Amino acid sequence: MNTWGNRLRISLWGESHGAQVGVVIDGVPAGVPLAESDLEEDLARRRAGSAGTTPRKESDAPHIVSGVYEGRATGAPIAVEFVNENTRSGDYRNLTAHPRPSHADMVAQRKFGGFNDPRGGGHFSGRITLALVTAGAIAKKILGEEIRFVTEIKEIGGSTDKARFDEIIERARMAQDSVGGVVECRVEGVPMGWGEPFFDSVESLAAHLLFSVPAVKGVEFGSGFEAARMAGSEHNDPILDAAGRTDGNHAGGIVGGISNGNAIVVRAAVKPTASISRGQQTYNFETGRVDELVIKGRHDVCIALRAAVVVEAAMAVALADLKLRA
Repeated sequence: MNTWGNRLRISLWGESHGAQVGVVIDGVPAGVPLAESDLEEDLARRRAGSAGTTPRKESDAPHIVSGVYEGRATGAPIAVEFVNENTRSGDYRNLTAHPRPSHADMVAQRKFGGFNDPRGGGHFSGRITLALVTAGAIAKKILGEEIRFVTEIKEIGGSTDKARFDEIIERARMAQDSVGGVVECRVEGVPMGWGEPFFDSVESLAAHLLFSVPAVKGVEFGSGFEAARMAGSEHNDPILDAAGRTDGNHAGGIVGGISNGNAIVVRAAVKPTASISRGQQTYNFETGRVDELVIKGRHDVCIALRAAVVVEAAMAVALADLKLRA
């Protein structure tokens, strides 16, 4: 299914090289101020253009077609659509018979009996994250200005030295390869008490959305996997006052699945882009053997560069859903 949520429900639609990509968001309270210009900041953060991102250029101009009247949400479902303007579908013609390693080409064809749209990855493309970023921008309007997001890339190609990021990406590009990265999102201002244990805890909902992002392969909150290497006396966050402020934040702002009033901290591991220009030996259905595949098309050297705002959007949507339940 392509629909997620409880009080705030989002449905993503479209394909990478189809006519449009879009999102329908149901549950936005009537009266929330919203205009197409409110979406621009986050959409700009996702666009290609910087070194290491795809040469494919799209205006990504949002068109709100329902659910908003005179600058306010009406309470009806909000639909936002984007036109795909710069497609080169011929670059993907050979991938039906010769699927890309670590991409969804083969599994999508098998699952949907060959009726899936293979162009540019179809509905499995990172292009669909445009719709999630849009949902996140609208979710932030529900959350209000008191909820603040600070999102940054903490690691690229195994290095945490930001001064080396450009060099690492350029080296991968010259090698016709790709690199991954780690994105950290801190959310300040979330009050104590959000979260619906057992199955709709803050971590459960956020991780569900984060793992829906095609390139995300790992998610951790607070000290994450490092907690397994710590003693309880190291990992515990002593409570300092009646408001719940803690000394340290190994819990990442979440205890028992419920926000504790401290900053929510989540990190997402973003894999290297699967589509690389370097030739690869992989199975070819036409020849019935392993052959060299050379992938055409326009792809990111480091998808983590554009994934930061997507991670932030996923957190915003999860928290907005929980706020509407609180």
